[in-house]
Amino acid sequence: MNTVSATAVIGLQWGDEAKGKIVDLLTENQDIVVRYQGGANAGHTVVRQGQTFKLSLIPSGIFRPDVKCVIASGVVVNLKTLIGEIAQLRSKGVAISDNLLLSDRAHVIFPWHIEEDRILNEFPGGEAIGTTLRGIGPCYRDKVGRSHAIRVGDLFEPGLKDRIELVARAKARFLTPLGVAADSPALDAEVMFQEYSGYAEEIRSLVTDTTEYLLTAAERGKRILMEGAQGALLDIDHGTFPYVTSSNSSGVGISAGSGIPAKYIKRVLGVVKAYTTRVGGGPFPTEQDNPIGQTIRDRGNEYGTVTRRPRRCGWFDAVAVRYTARLSGVDAIAVMLLDVLSTLPELKICVAYELDGERITHFPSHVEQLRRVKPVYETLPGWSEEIHDVRRLQDLPKAARAYLDRLAELVRCPIEVVSVGPDREQTIMV
Repeated sequence: MNTVSATAVIGLQWGDEAKGKIVDLLTENQDIVVRYQGGANAGHTVVRQGQTFKLSLIPSGIFRPDVKCVIASGVVVNLKTLIGEIAQLRSKGVAISDNLLLSDRAHVIFPWHIEEDRILNEFPGGEAIGTTLRGIGPCYRDKVGRSHAIRVGDLFEPGLKDRIELVARAKARFLTPLGVAADSPALDAEVMFQEYSGYAEEIRSLVTDTTEYLLTAAERGKRILMEGAQGALLDIDHGTFPYVTSSNSSGVGISAGSGIPAKYIKRVLGVVKAYTTRVGGGPFPTEQDNPIGQTIRDRGNEYGTVTRRPRRCGWFDAVAVRYTARLSGVDAIAVMLLDVLSTLPELKICVAYELDGERITHFPSHVEQLRRVKPVYETLPGWSEEIHDVRRLQDLPKAARAYLDRLAELVRCPIEVVSVGPDREQTIMV
């Protein structure tokens, strides 16, 4: 048996860390790129040769025709979104054929999931959990509940119509008292059967047992890159619950979502922004709801790839990132969007919290404790120069290098990549 050194790319904050660019850069040395969790709520932006591509479901490795891209069993799939994404890529000259594989075990999002998401988004107390209203959470809920789940492989079975009728009746009993019209197309079994039978034919050539495929690839020594979605602070079990996503978005979810045993994962690269952002509700200790936060938002174009919602912005939180780096087994980090901090006269890094009068350096497990913490900051000088054209670490302003050194020291991981702009060429390999 050959051994493979599979690499994982994991976001270490609340998502949106520009992982797509890193995956695109690393893909040239890979045979396979795997998306293993999440759904169309995770947007990756990749800029190549002046063209901007926004991907939600398809792995960023799709731009290299010799690389296999796998949407694995841990992903929940909106088939209409997937088909539209394929069409968009093809319209821009990206070839998609046998280089894209979709797991027959992946669960399918239906319109009734989106209705559930819309109705149940509000958390008691009025603060929105932060869902993108794309049916991700309800689909995962059905997956765990089993009775009302439909997987990609089910779309090709003779009993599909009966299965959809059964689930539609159950969903109608739940949703109509909550305000969804009984004659809504989302609850019409015949409409759903016709629509999803059509989708099934469009994706038929992509569908396979990706678990078997990946196990065989690993045993044969193929080079595999695992592409995480969202960020580790949104992990369903280890994040800022309940303001989290519905899957294990930290490094602990790799094996469950892909089917590849942990023994094959030899290297984990954590991706962070040079500052912090968050979308939706939940505590955010270093948030800057002030002109500094707006400056970061404007310079960083901090609006959701999928939703265009403005992101909450704040200073780098080393307590949180040190926690997620440990949780995900990170070997090194990539610092993205360093250029956004240019022109700020001074920068702050959160190095500890004060919780109920006590200084702590661990990340609280309970969301209400995190609400109460006060960040303890170190202040570093900023730099006035724009750095978009810098390609070597030694050519960065002295203050920028000092800032990176302090991040690495606090997170206790070496920095291997620094991004100074959205294009793949605007990258410093340390």
